[in-house]
Amino acid sequence: MVQLKAAVLGLFAALAAPSVDAFTPTSLVDTSRIPNTAPKLNNENAYTNLVNKMVAGGASAYGEEYYEGVRIGPPPDLPSLLLHNRIVYIGMPLVPAVTELIIAELLYLNYESTDDPITMYINSSGTTTANGQSVGFETEAFAIADVMKYVRPPVHTVAIGQAFGAAAMLLAQGKRGKRFALPNATILLNQPRSMARGQASDIAIKAREVAHNRRTTCELLARACSKPLNVVMEDCQRVKYLQPHEAVEYGLIDRVLETEQTLPVKPSFISQLN
Repeated sequence: MVQLKAAVLGLFAALAAPSVDAFTPTSLVDTSRIPNTAPKLNNENAYTNLVNKMVAGGASAYGEEYYEGVRIGPPPDLPSLLLHNRIVYIGMPLVPAVTELIIAELLYLNYESTDDPITMYINSSGTTTANGQSVGFETEAFAIADVMKYVRPPVHTVAIGQAFGAAAMLLAQGKRGKRFALPNATILLNQPRSMARGQASDIAIKAREVAHNRRTTCELLARACSKPLNVVMEDCQRVKYLQPHEAVEYGLIDRVLETEQTLPVKPSFISQLN
């Protein structure tokens, strides 16, 4: 620390010299004639603050900039703000990277508080894209569903935009009485798709796995909707679209959120933006 302090002071002294080239060897310079204009560092805290500002770099390092009372700077880290308010957002198909993030957030919120509820907003096409192309495995949705039941805080679910296939199953896995949908959301029930290629024996193995995943998905839906398994399996034979009020009648969700007052949680940072 002493050597670093000396090096910093020497750097300031070299830069402060008006007539001496910074790259001139010190042996050729009469240092006694160089004015000492280096800043006076009275204590360790002042030195530490100076080094921190140098490391940060730029004029903004010396303080936040404001324009007409509003801070000028980069936008806030929205995922962190949502997580701070115990909000988990699924806005993509259920590919492994998305599953990893969702499970990590659920586990983090579980150990942060075992009592405060978690709100999960779902706007996902499940394990397929919007045009029906398979991009993930149903096991991704099963992993999230298992963790939703594993964590101690209740998980409230809200459908926004779309909840297709496996995403609709996750929507139904929320705490009973706390499963919602916004008025213009669309919910879709379907069965898993098989993209098996190769030898006939490999295709047969994959087909059995797809059939098993289909039954597991229907069992989870049947328990969540309080419906007989054969009814759900029949509904999933073909594509079945449900509007929010139809989803309430089906038992997949509990209520349609019509106004802001009915939202399950209002993030604390929203009041700061008004």
